[in-house]
Amino acid sequence: MVSKIAQLEALLYVAGDNGIPSENLCELMQVEHSALRELAKNLAAKLKQNQDSGLQVIHINHNYKLTTRPEVSEVVANFFQKDLSKSLSQSALEILSIIAYRQPITRIEIDEIRGVNSSGALQTLIWRGLIKADGKKDAPGHPNLYVTSDYFLQYFGYQSLADLPLIEDFEDESINSEGEIDLFSANGKADKNIAEAQKGEKE
Repeated sequence: MVSKIAQLEALLYVAGDNGIPSENLCELMQVEHSALRELAKNLAAKLKQNQDSGLQVIHINHNYKLTTRPEVSEVVANFFQKDLSKSLSQSALEILSIIAYRQPITRIEIDEIRGVNSSGALQTLIWRGLIKADGKKDAPGHPNLYVTSDYFLQYFGYQSLADLPLIEDFEDESINSEGEIDLFSANGKADKNIAEAQKGEKE
């Protein structure tokens, strides 16, 4: 049987940068606040003692988060600097299109639409500043609601969300070999804007 510490670690991992309020953790794990504090303390000690782990547990404003340890800050910083010059993956663009047209939306709802876990690509979009968490859904666990950012509009050359192409207007060439619509290739506008944005990031 999975331990409560393992449950806590898993929940904090999937929560990402936003963490989870202690009240929600108590509800999800069915434990009292005092028990949660003890579990978090034990998990923090476990990670600290493990020299092969680059993670730590922090507690800020009643939120628990799983973050990287200060000792690995240099390599993490190098990753982010390198990542800025990369193009968005197809999965990231797919998630971005879902958020753009269905926002506000939770990660679980995105997973249901795609049929696969979206955590990794979702974090990439957050790191790139293209999306952000904006409130929580009134549902069990109170999951984060994700929306596009102002930088998203700048990145793709739109002035507002009203400028997004209507799905009904996509021509056949905007549909890939798998029958999926590439929402950011219409008329080549987005491709040009992406290239310009990425060029600006490198300069």
